[in-house]
Amino acid sequence: VEEEAATSKGARHAAGGYAPDFCIIGEPSSWDAVTLGYKGRLLCEFRLAQPMAHTAGPGQAVAEFAVAFWNRVVAYAERRNTGREGAFDRLLPSLRQINTTVEGNSDCVGAVLGFRLPPDLAPAELESDLSALPRHPAATLTFRGHEPTYVADRSTPLARAFLRAIRANGGRPRFKLKTGTSDMNVVGPIWRCPILAYGPGDSTLDHTPNEHVEVDEFLRAIDVLEIVLRELMAVAGCSSVAGWKVAG
Repeated sequence: VEEEAATSKGARHAAGGYAPDFCIIGEPSSWDAVTLGYKGRLLCEFRLAQPMAHTAGPGQAVAEFAVAFWNRVVAYAERRNTGREGAFDRLLPSLRQINTTVEGNSDCVGAVLGFRLPPDLAPAELESDLSALPRHPAATLTFRGHEPTYVADRSTPLARAFLRAIRANGGRPRFKLKTGTSDMNVVGPIWRCPILAYGPGDSTLDHTPNEHVEVDEFLRAIDVLEIVLRELMAVAGCSSVAGWKVAG
């Protein structure tokens, strides 16, 4: 579905043009594991401008107001996470960017805050909670990247086919829930078909200079996929991929 894009532009295009029987998202999970769910996401941009002032003066700098808001966000997340142990069930905030500029006679600050959402927190609810936190009266919040958490059913014919295929290749299959977000969050709620993510490789190395796939694991994953595809085509009642609705 297009390139490695944070916007999932390709998935959004495909979501309205296909109605697949099954969906396999290509994402690293190691050859002997399948991913059933991804956390939701929300991005928040904090912006503030105020008249320029001398740094030796009594007032607070614009950057300090941004940091103060970030600290309130962290405190909010800590309160909400009380009693929650697993990362998948916790709200995970991150300060992704902060910078100050001078525009005319104004000191300006911009900050981008990222959030990974647990299953019981919708993006709209988090947006409302963040908007209610105290901040400088002139500060604005802009939200984007609203993606709800998505968790697939582990008992579908698709999931069972992967379990059998992994065992057939000598593996002990595992299910995973990931703290990131993928195209599954986009197409899963729309297609409502059996869906999961699978692929060789170590997902902890995603978007790092050391991202790679071992050849042996790559070949094992091909063997697994061959078994899965043959089984799914039999379920769909066709003898070739051409007779089976395929999206991707």
